[in-house]
Amino acid sequence: PSLGQENIEAGMTAVASGFLFVLIFMLVYYKGFGLVANIALAANLVLIVGVMSLIPGAALTLPGIAGIVLTVGMAVDANVLIFERIREELVDGRSPQQAVHHGYDSAFSTIFDANITTLIAAVILFAVGTGPIAGFAVTLAIGIITSMFTAIVGTRAVINLCIGGKRIDKLSI
Repeated sequence: PSLGQENIEAGMTAVASGFLFVLIFMLVYYKGFGLVANIALAANLVLIVGVMSLIPGAALTLPGIAGIVLTVGMAVDANVLIFERIREELVDGRSPQQAVHHGYDSAFSTIFDANITTLIAAVILFAVGTGPIAGFAVTLAIGIITSMFTAIVGTRAVINLCIGGKRIDKLSI
């Protein structure tokens, strides 16, 4: 039992270190938008833990940690796709508000396809897997759903709250 606990603690330390690196990278590279992405990532983790706590008998295991890590990676990927599309729209000469609108719209199908494909894989893993594999699949499925919500709905809402209705000539991205 203590060896398993040590592995989980080491896994959590690695996750926390990686998460901190991702937060710093997003903030430095995407500036204000990176801050919004970081808030969304934190909200995503809170949602995952919250939903997992509602499942009777759910416990944090190494496969569960792996599911969370994969989810964080996919959430970062979604934000990077959105922000790069917004940058492309700005380069094409759109106003900041138009760039945000078109950036989210053009990134949506790519994000949706990637997440649905992963969700299908998680459902299959849950159906055929047992024990740790099923636990990984459940954590991954919950994370995919919450990360889609935070990346697409959450970040867009915060960005629209910050720039919507204001005359802005330049974005911090």
